[in-house]
Amino acid sequence: MAYFSVIISLYNKETHIKSTIESVLAQTFQDFEIIVVNDGSTDGSEAVVNSISDHRIKYFKQDNKGASAARNAAISKASGQYLALLDADDLWQESYLETISQLIKSHPDHQVFAAAVNIETSNGVIRSVYSIKDIRDKDIYIVDYFESSYINTVLTSSSTVVHQSVFDKIGTYDTSLKSGQDTDLWIRIGLHYKVVFINDVLATYRYEKKSLSNRTKRADKPKFDNYIKFESGNPGLKKFIDLNRFSMAVLSKLENDQDSFRRFEKEIDYNNLNKKQQFLLKQPTSVIRCFHFFKKRMQHLGIHLSAFK
Repeated sequence: MAYFSVIISLYNKETHIKSTIESVLAQTFQDFEIIVVNDGSTDGSEAVVNSISDHRIKYFKQDNKGASAARNAAISKASGQYLALLDADDLWQESYLETISQLIKSHPDHQVFAAAVNIETSNGVIRSVYSIKDIRDKDIYIVDYFESSYINTVLTSSSTVVHQSVFDKIGTYDTSLKSGQDTDLWIRIGLHYKVVFINDVLATYRYEKKSLSNRTKRADKPKFDNYIKFESGNPGLKKFIDLNRFSMAVLSKLENDQDSFRRFEKEIDYNNLNKKQQFLLKQPTSVIRCFHFFKKRMQHLGIHLSAFK
């Protein structure tokens, strides 16, 4: 039985999957297995995986059912005590698993662990920023998921490791959701567990224009209805979800989807938004589109603007 089971859902990533797997094989901590579930890829992904010779790679394939179903299939096949999530196009620093193993040993009463990430965009690499008070590089924090994730999430699908018992308690990915499956899982984790987080960049999220996270469609917007019953008793959760509602409301305005905008906006407590966010929600679609265009132009110049800071 391996110490870590690395969980990879694969769909049409033939240009990335080799380097992703190689970043796992290069780890300084070598007690792991790699569970790859090919979710009906139509490109050469299968051939790439099969070209890598290592007995720790366990490869499975299924008809296309979506990333959540593929991740759940991989989780069901894992034998490791700890499950390390990794997207099929992202990368780990070679010390990632070793660092996580040290966190596990030094925090034996915790079950959820995470590290900081770099975000590789079309205009360069930026470091993810978190809402942790007085945060310092390389330091370790035990955090409330919601309060630490107001700017960017401290849990991602390539920088999160959980004890196998976590999925027994909260369940796995919700395959009924069309979008926001990751956020749904993080919320369920956050309702039950603290996160042991190290502010050390040990994973890289690689930007791809065609990825799901960059092409949310009007019909795919998450609704957050499952958590309303918990919001009144958890101010951190309420603010976290309101910030997500803000993002969806702005996206709705960009798409001139007024019904969705009203649905998200009516649930928001404006006290949970900063001045920039409150201002943006009150602007007409034309102004929102101008700001969006300006933000994109600034990104091309290496200047990254955000309403969350």
